[in-house]
Amino acid sequence: MFDSLTERLTASLNNISSKSKLSEDNIQETLREVRMALLEADVALSVVKSFIDQVRLRAIGEEVHKSLSPGQIFVKIVSDELTRIMGEENDSLNLTTQPPGVILMAGLQGAGKTTTTAKLGLWLKNRDKKKVMVVSTDVYRPAAIDQLRTLSEEAGIQFFESNTDQKPIDIARAALVEAKKQFVDVLIVDTAGRLHVDEDMMGEIKDLHSCVNPIETLFVVDAMTGQDAANTAKSFSELLPLTGVILTKTDGDARGGAALSVRSITGKPIEFMATGEKIDALEAFYPDRVASRILGMGDVLSLIEEAEQKIDKKKAQKLAKKIKKGKKFDLEDFKDQIQQMNNMGGISSMLDKMPGMGGMAKAAQEKMADNPFGRMEVIINSMTPGERRYPDSINGSRKRRIATGSGTQIQDINRLLKQHKQMQKMMKKLSKKGGMAAMMRGMGGMMGGGAGPGRR
Repeated sequence: MFDSLTERLTASLNNISSKSKLSEDNIQETLREVRMALLEADVALSVVKSFIDQVRLRAIGEEVHKSLSPGQIFVKIVSDELTRIMGEENDSLNLTTQPPGVILMAGLQGAGKTTTTAKLGLWLKNRDKKKVMVVSTDVYRPAAIDQLRTLSEEAGIQFFESNTDQKPIDIARAALVEAKKQFVDVLIVDTAGRLHVDEDMMGEIKDLHSCVNPIETLFVVDAMTGQDAANTAKSFSELLPLTGVILTKTDGDARGGAALSVRSITGKPIEFMATGEKIDALEAFYPDRVASRILGMGDVLSLIEEAEQKIDKKKAQKLAKKIKKGKKFDLEDFKDQIQQMNNMGGISSMLDKMPGMGGMAKAAQEKMADNPFGRMEVIINSMTPGERRYPDSINGSRKRRIATGSGTQIQDINRLLKQHKQMQKMMKKLSKKGGMAAMMRGMGGMMGGGAGPGRR
């Protein structure tokens, strides 16, 4: 989400971080560049002004003058202030109530509310071990109920049936009764969206709010709308008691203005951000971690948490034992690693969370725009079990057969085998040293020499 903002900010802050002494001139010049970067990222003007004033005030204060490395302290001040305007710390959902705790989802049409309802249900099921039920009260969009039913099945959470002949308030009331009967921990109520905040919409959602008495009322907003997202959330919060915000489509061409404006403008915390189309692509919003990402410093904590949730531990342990015993890392293992990286959002997503790797993440994303991992899997699936176990047995005639079966060319097969060799070497090093440096070299090798099969 913050690609262009990160690029602009890191460029301007790198110039000052190496300074042994800060002057009014170089502070002013850097702040001017920071101000332009924030405005170009569509951050609200009032937020930009407050941010710049606070940074300037602290930059000319004692904490900088007494420091041995004032340039680096200046960067820390910028990081602290970014964290401050986004809310200091993560505001987790308040679910301390007699079950079922009700979460009411509100938002405009097209913000991704229905998808986010299912994502949140899966999050609560996996992270908080809650028994979750979802219900759609959107009787105006015929596909809304079907969409939520399908998504809830994918997420493995309960779905309360409704239809377009019913009144939204009757659906919500019946769902609440059923949730109590089923001893559900959390009931998430999806509501109808509108093209703008209008009286009919507000009247309906106010009635729903009174009926279900939610412990959390979350506003779902499209991050790609920039500071308009914050203004819309503000208008909504003036009419309905919102408790928090969920940013969607943060993986798109969003400039970051919404994330940096919502808290200041609405006073409501950003609780989550949706980071992709997959059902598990939802992250808790931690202002300090997001500030670190914006400044190109990575987000190792989120990477570790994601790995804990998404990496198949049994497979990882099995592979570790295999390598330690001196057995070779074969193409079946390679395919498993590809799938694990895809579960983590791919190499670019992982690199984006590693300190100093923001630029490499962008390069990886550009190189891998045509999804080479998917093509690698197709190639490996076109091999016999014996070829996967013994890659060295793949000669010219076998390569031609594999290329025909996978719809690729021989050079694609050669490239994959070369990348497998690089990964094999990396795994051998990891088994001896267990070092991050070895892992990064392996990833660099996978990205080097072309983006993977299909790149011509």
